[in-house]
Amino acid sequence: MHRLTVLYPPPADEAHFRDYYVRTHLPLAAKLPGLLQSQYSFDVASLAGDRKYFAVFHADFESAETMAAALGSEAGKAVAADVPNYASGGVEMIHYPLS
Repeated sequence: MHRLTVLYPPPADEAHFRDYYVRTHLPLAAKLPGLLQSQYSFDVASLAGDRKYFAVFHADFESAETMAAALGSEAGKAVAADVPNYASGGVEMIHYPLS
């Protein structure tokens, strides 16, 4: 299994981010081919109490190749193109195999 994690720094408008993300962006992400499961959360904080990120999203795929194909698909391009509509703080994307 392979995981894509998307980390979102605090946006300029948290209410807009939450509403748009749940109503519009997550339904787009759900259409990624090969997506096995996904999770998200708001109000992310470090154990030290720092607030470097506002939200996190995890998407699990069968393999790194399946993830790459999903991101390169038409659905993946639509998801990427939608990010500026709500994530004014940008995004940080990482991926890794799950043991």
